[in-house]
Amino acid sequence: MERILLGVNVDHVATIRQQRGTRYPDPVTAASIAELAGADQITIHLREDRRHILDRDLTIMKETVQTRLNLEMAATEEMSQIALKTMPDQITLVPEKREERTTEGGLDVVGQMSVMKPYVARLREAGLRVIMFVDPDEEQIEASHAVGAQGVEIHTGDYCDAPNGKDRANELNRIYDTSEIAANAGLYVAAGHGLDYVNVEAICSITPIVELNIGHSIIARALFVGMDQAVREMLDILDGFARDDE
Repeated sequence: MERILLGVNVDHVATIRQQRGTRYPDPVTAASIAELAGADQITIHLREDRRHILDRDLTIMKETVQTRLNLEMAATEEMSQIALKTMPDQITLVPEKREERTTEGGLDVVGQMSVMKPYVARLREAGLRVIMFVDPDEEQIEASHAVGAQGVEIHTGDYCDAPNGKDRANELNRIYDTSEIAANAGLYVAAGHGLDYVNVEAICSITPIVELNIGHSIIARALFVGMDQAVREMLDILDGFARDDE
């Protein structure tokens, strides 16, 4: 039996640190605890304004993360240089606006294909694995495949924000349909944004999805039970949806 993989995003540990400009709490330490608790991947978003994760965090985690290091970043020249220098295990290209509180929706790959194709090619030629963070939209999935990405991370925010009932069911169906399309195209399929200890269960039932990236809810839970326990509680849920080995 295999369960869906868990990537733990430690950005919000850095958010607390940056709020006071101190050296603590250190997201590097949080990443180590998450891995010891069983996390399969550590995810960080190095924003252009460095509002939480800093360059030193990325540099140290590249040397200390024992599982996989997933770097979320905007498709800019600065970030490509950083990615090519540090060589994380996975790159997830995401949209980024200075004024947003958190990532608002997926990347518009359809509208940026002429830019994205050479950008992805450059990263892939260096040996980097490239994932596109996109909304559950068929055209965005197809465009991600067309520009050469190896996978997609489907944005689950609209599903998580939708009220229970028909609206949430519709959003869940969109995620299911597009994950099937992505998998049939040979893309690696991940999902994330807004997932917590309750709404994650329905996403775990979508077979093509093999990786989840979860941050805010785990860090929030860790305030009360500690990082180790917060990660283990999420893993217990994912274990309940383990799938037969193919």
